Amino acid sequence: MASIRTAAAALSCLALTSLAHAAWPDRPIVMVVPQPPGGAADAFARPFAQALSQRLGQPVVIENRAGANGNIAAAYVAKQPADGYTIFFGSVSTLAVNPHLYKSTGFDPLKDFAPITLTNQTPNVLVVNGASPYRTVADVVKAAKAAPGTINYGSAGNGNTMHLTGVLFEQKTGARLTHVPYKGGPAALTDVMGGQIPMMFHNLNAVLAHEKSGKVRIVAVADNKRAAVLPDVPTMKEAGAPGVVQVPWSGMLVRAGTPQPVIDRLGKEMLDILKDRAFRAPHEAQGTEVLSSTPAEFAERLKADYAAMGALVKAADVRID
Repeated sequence: MASIRTAAAALSCLALTSLAHAAWPDRPIVMVVPQPPGGAADAFARPFAQALSQRLGQPVVIENRAGANGNIAAAYVAKQPADGYTIFFGSVSTLAVNPHLYKSTGFDPLKDFAPITLTNQTPNVLVVNGASPYRTVADVVKAAKAAPGTINYGSAGNGNTMHLTGVLFEQKTGARLTHVPYKGGPAALTDVMGGQIPMMFHNLNAVLAHEKSGKVRIVAVADNKRAAVLPDVPTMKEAGAPGVVQVPWSGMLVRAGTPQPVIDRLGKEMLDILKDRAFRAPHEAQGTEVLSSTPAEFAERLKADYAAMGALVKAADVRID
């Protein structure tokens, strides 16, 4: 009799749990963005959150938690309940680079989060001043080898993917450049356009408009394929720098331990959004590649990039604290 009562109780709990998941969500959801309002991440996250809200029937509220290169936001999400009501808009910088730069980030990227789907990626590009004599990768490499360390390149700061693209470029070409860290990509790009520094490695979507105006020239794309918005610009491999591939990505994650039915529901709705042509078009026009993936595919890419970025950080001997 006791065993029957135990079994009945277990079935009752299972039924209640299933009902709870079936009713999910029954209150607003928070999407944490680790950058300030108005940036590239915010520009993608807000329409995505609006579309997700319409599909889930609950508000999806953007919460910008900037600081420490995304560590503040990630550490915050890592401490939230594992119920799916807090979503993290993570990136390769926060999840795959930062753990190798900081002594303590406040989170473990491989243990504290459950990946749902990759959402977007944008390749880094080699960009020079519009009046620069450097028209090809070969021009840059030749000049750098003739006078090692005399060519400066800017970035958004030590250890970011712009800086690490430069490290990779040096490794693969044998050129020796001098890194000039700025407090953010826009400041570095302003100095490239003004001629204070000759070049930088930057996200394609951040420089595309300036390239069209003639203020800068995009020399090569750090991807395995050409960018759809710049079909005439070669990849690094085509330009003579094979192996220089740096395509920063972003994706949606929740706290590890979130019930599978909740992850499945979020995954289904998110994939439908990411495959919707109306959602994709404005982002693709700016040079962003809209992605979609399974949780397993996202997890594998995170693990691979975690290892690769760790090797690059070690090679550059970069430390933040």
